[in-house]
Order: sequence, then structure tokens, then C-alpha cells
Amino acid sequence: MDQKTLASLYGIHVPLVTPFDADGRIAGEALADLARSVLDAGAAGIVALGTTGEAAALDPAEKRAVIGTCARVCGERGATLTVGAGSNDTRAAAAALAGLAHWPQITAALVAVPYYTRPGEAGVLAHFAELAAASPVPLVAYHIPYRTAQPLSGEALRALARIPGVVALKYAAGGIDQAAVELLGDPELPQEFTVLAGDDAYASPLMAMGAAGGILASAHLATRRFVELADAWREGRAGRARQLGHELAGLSAAAFAEPNPTVIKGVLHAQGRIPTPDVRLPLLPAGQDAVDAALKRLAGLGE
Repeated sequence: MDQKTLASLYGIHVPLVTPFDADGRIAGEALADLARSVLDAGAAGIVALGTTGEAAALDPAEKRAVIGTCARVCGERGATLTVGAGSNDTRAAAAALAGLAHWPQITAALVAVPYYTRPGEAGVLAHFAELAAASPVPLVAYHIPYRTAQPLSGEALRALARIPGVVALKYAAGGIDQAAVELLGDPELPQEFTVLAGDDAYASPLMAMGAAGGILASAHLATRRFVELADAWREGRAGRARQLGHELAGLSAAAFAEPNPTVIKGVLHAQGRIPTPDVRLPLLPAGQDAVDAALKRLAGLGE
């Protein structure tokens, strides 16, 4: 991996929502404007087709449209574009990754640990080795055991980091666990491998332990503050980082008070940044109380 790609996998990356018009279609220009706004606020990159983007509810043509829009904006801004791809079937995941070669603006693919089938640690490692060998772009492995039902030990995570072509890990274990301590404390991790926080409320402590940044849905709402948080930890300004971390953890708790991305979409709509707060079933729109609570948190941050 070249140094440009390595450098791009630091900092704050925003996993974009997919905005919908009143007729239920993707609001392409709103998506483009949203991407530009977070990049202009200092985000290092955006993630398309993540969980926050309701990728599971989009058809193939819609997914291509989302990637195309995000690729266009990242090309304009010279920003990092990571695209969610893959499944719990290795062959299907490899085919999805191969399709990303159509967009040269894509920097990396976000690939979740195989879910539901629970293949065990050896199966997870074999899955990523197979995909990394065939993928046209580097892989960011996504460890989120409360969704995948597949836990990974610190030893397995360190082995994952040593697979050629796996260049980063989005860490979302629902807290700071022993595996995180072992992973981030390993002095022998490959130099080109980075860990990115994936649980918004725990982003600050993970960065304090050495994470290079985060893929954080809450950063839609306070992008500059999250960027400042990552910068503060990187520059050793622990006092400011702690203060920001506590404030932003409160915002994240409000943003995830109902299933993601419902509250975030409600706030973005209230701000006039997307045309509707709509989500697709089985998600339901966030209640007004939850949206108001998140807006109050934002106001407290001066956003």
C-alpha cells in the first residue's frame, strides 16, 4: 500500500446516511451536498454503503448510484472513499469487491466479519485472506461482534492485522475489552495497519489507547468537533481531548437512542440538510423526543 493510502486511513471518516426524497427515491444531490459538507468540515473521508447508509435496504442500482455520487465528490475534494462491501459468503463477497474496480476513486472497502454463520476464528481469517488476495482495493475489516455473533480474541485480531491487503480495522466491540487492549498494545503490528474506532461513544478512549481515528456516524452532526478530538489525541493535548470526548460521548448517546440512523436522519432533516427523515423498513423514523434531545446536545456544543 502506498503512503498516500496509508495516510488517508487516519482521522475521522463519516459513514454517510442515504437520504430519501418524499417519493422514497434516493436524494442524490442531498447525498452529494452532505458528503461535501462533512469533508469541508475536516473529515478525512466518507464511507458509502455502511450500516448507517441502510445498505441492506438498497437494490443494486441504488448502491451503484450511491457509490457514483460519493466517488464524484471524493474525486472533487481529493478525499478518501471507503465503500461497504461483502457478505457472510466468501464467494459473494469476492464478487462484490471485484465490482469496486469500476470506480478508481475508491480507497478501500469496509468488510464486516462474516455474520450469522459464526465460522470461528480460523474461518474468519481464511475469509479475509481469500478476499484480500483478490480485492482490487485494500480492506478495512469491520469487527462488530454484537451484530455478527462472531467474537474474536486479541490473538485473532493481531493475526488479521498481518494479512496482506488488510490495512485497517474498524473496532466496534461495544466497549473497551481485553482484545482491544491486546491489539492496541501490540508493538509488532504492521506499520501500515491502523485501528479506527467504530463505536461512537467509545471513540475517545480508543484514540487515547492508540486508535488512529474513527468511522463515526455521530460525526455527521458535529464533524469539526470530532476532527478536533482526533487531532487532540494525536498531538498529545490530553486535557482538551478528554473534555471533547466527554461532550461528544453525550451527543453519541443521544444519536443512538433509537436504531441507527433514525435519530441522525431526524436531526439532519431538522437542520434542512436532507429532504426527509425517512428510513426504510424494518426501520421506523425516530420519535420527535429523541430528535429534540440530540438537537439539544448539539446546541450545548455550540453546533
